[in-house]
Amino acid sequence: MTLEDIGWNKTWEELFAPYYKQGWQPARLTRDNKIAYGALVGDGEEYEAIMSGKVYHDAETDAELPAVGDWVALDVGDEGEEHVIRARLPRHTCFSRKMAGKSTEEQVLAANVDVVVVVTDAGTDFSLGRMERYFTLIKRSGAKAVVLVNKSDLYEKEDNEEAAAEIQELNPDADVFITCANKKRTLSVLRQYLKKGQTVTLIGSSGVGKSSILNQLLGDEYQWTDDVNELTGKGRHTTTARELIILPKGGVLIDNPGIKEVQMWTDEKTLREGFLDIEELALQCRFSDCKHGKDAGCAIRAALEAEQLDPRRYESYLLLDEEIEKLRQSRRKRQMTVERRSKRELKSKVRQYEKRRDPDHELEPRERRQR
Repeated sequence: MTLEDIGWNKTWEELFAPYYKQGWQPARLTRDNKIAYGALVGDGEEYEAIMSGKVYHDAETDAELPAVGDWVALDVGDEGEEHVIRARLPRHTCFSRKMAGKSTEEQVLAANVDVVVVVTDAGTDFSLGRMERYFTLIKRSGAKAVVLVNKSDLYEKEDNEEAAAEIQELNPDADVFITCANKKRTLSVLRQYLKKGQTVTLIGSSGVGKSSILNQLLGDEYQWTDDVNELTGKGRHTTTARELIILPKGGVLIDNPGIKEVQMWTDEKTLREGFLDIEELALQCRFSDCKHGKDAGCAIRAALEAEQLDPRRYESYLLLDEEIEKLRQSRRKRQMTVERRSKRELKSKVRQYEKRRDPDHELEPRERRQR
């Protein structure tokens, strides 16, 4: 195995040039358990590595810390010594979401991926609203979007085709396929994306067949999958942590645990690019500050009444827009809090410094004279 097999190219080589002089090696991260990382180097050796204090302190947010898929500068220690990550190279792409819950932090799902494969089905997991969220995040990441309408053997042909057509309509640039892991159709579909140096990540809800797909790609039962549930028709997805896997027939795959919440982490520009039809309608409104409610000459309301605009799509757009605005406000409040805390810490350091220089500087003039 070579570095090129796991995604190395001339661009990375140029970025890494300063680190060769330090005697460090390029490595790609395969695992991250928040304490130690798996770091794969060019000869196929995988080291258990820790992060240097400088890398930790230089990161302004958790999202800037090394993550699965990142290229790093690895200081390989002698026998008995620790192997240390000294630097993280800038990311080519970054697929991320807002961390689940009330947090306003970004969570990196996969770094430096070329293709994001969303696995869904035509049954209980099917949701155009969720798919729009996936497409928005994938667009921001810079990766190619691919969708598998999987487990087609469990649903009628018409249902599978209708689901695939609706997903394709959402994003004409995405590649959408109807697959059935049990019939090996998925393998022939994914082979075109799994080439030497290409990195693909699998995402989707639990139970849509991601583990079965991974098992077939690896040629054995790499991931244990539970028996099919009689009520839902789904197996239990057992991936519990992100992992970068080198596939036997070429290509790199990053497997992700099942995603329950597709929380938005994007900007207004990316959102609007994903809803150009609505943006173009808004430009046709009579007034530039139209609220698209009862305003006269509203082109969006006219399109809804004429059934030229899908109400579900417009509602999804409004929800995403509101969510991004809330995220923007939360991040602004968090930044203000961080700045206030930094100012307090700076004042405290100044007082401590002055006290070390002059122990009497806080005393009243009379008290100083007495002392």
